[in-house]
Amino acid sequence: MGQSADVIPVRRARPRPAWVQRWLSGETMLAWLFILPSLIGFAVFYAYPAVRGLVISFTNWDLLSTPRPVGLANYQKLLGDPQFWQSLGVTLYYVLLNIPLQTALAVCFAVLMDRLTQSIIVRGILVLPWLIPSVVVALLWLWLLDPTLGLINQILRFFGIPRQPFVGSVAQAMPSVAGVNIWRHAGYNALLIFAGLQTIPKDVYEAGAIDGATETRMFWSITIPLLRPVLVFVLVTTVICSFKIFDTISIMTQGGPVNATRVIYWYIYEYAFNRFQMGYATAVAVVLFLILITMTIIQMRFLRSGESDLA
Repeated sequence: MGQSADVIPVRRARPRPAWVQRWLSGETMLAWLFILPSLIGFAVFYAYPAVRGLVISFTNWDLLSTPRPVGLANYQKLLGDPQFWQSLGVTLYYVLLNIPLQTALAVCFAVLMDRLTQSIIVRGILVLPWLIPSVVVALLWLWLLDPTLGLINQILRFFGIPRQPFVGSVAQAMPSVAGVNIWRHAGYNALLIFAGLQTIPKDVYEAGAIDGATETRMFWSITIPLLRPVLVFVLVTTVICSFKIFDTISIMTQGGPVNATRVIYWYIYEYAFNRFQMGYATAVAVVLFLILITMTIIQMRFLRSGESDLA
């Protein structure tokens, strides 16, 4: 017999890790294909401008010449700028005027719709102010609140109440702006809360009624706890939107009178497009972003957004 040939060992390919197989599977690639248009839009219109803005915040740029790096000078100026702190205080004042009353009205409207009527017409009427462009709403209410010809003052005069300056008064300007935005957004938030009410099982209320709980007790002990995920969403989004108020201020008051409505967004706008200090304005925007992120995390932790009493 001849000598046997050497046996060449066959090396088996090492199996890919499970997470690699999962990422390279056909379903995952198809999912990325569907996500790709949104991902490109996010990168072009959100991620890149955000990174670019962060870079600009460390420069001195007047929108015309080449940006000149200044390090942390803009942030140092910001911390010592009393106008920045005053505008931030005005914004917080607006948030305190807007959020509690808007949320309370939204909850009341939602509960009334749930108990009395679920008419589509009623829901359409509630959401109608939110569908109107904010600029149109601001112009409409600017006419209604006019101290001379405004309909609101004509009604007050009919009841023997003196004319009110509203947006022309330091004391009344911000409450007037807050009232306009409460009128515009309360109905929309009511629909969100109404949708949350529909997810609460009716047998929970039946059990409460059998135990002798009153309507008020069931509202505070059943309705509000079970609405927590929806309320967290409403509070977080309305707080963020309140800090971003600009269009109503731009149309109705332009930061006046005597800076009584000079919110943080109007302050950024002034420095960016009136004083052409884009670097400093961008630094203020970065600080505002950090403030909103911090407040959002605090709200979600404090209100336990990741938990549900329905589980």
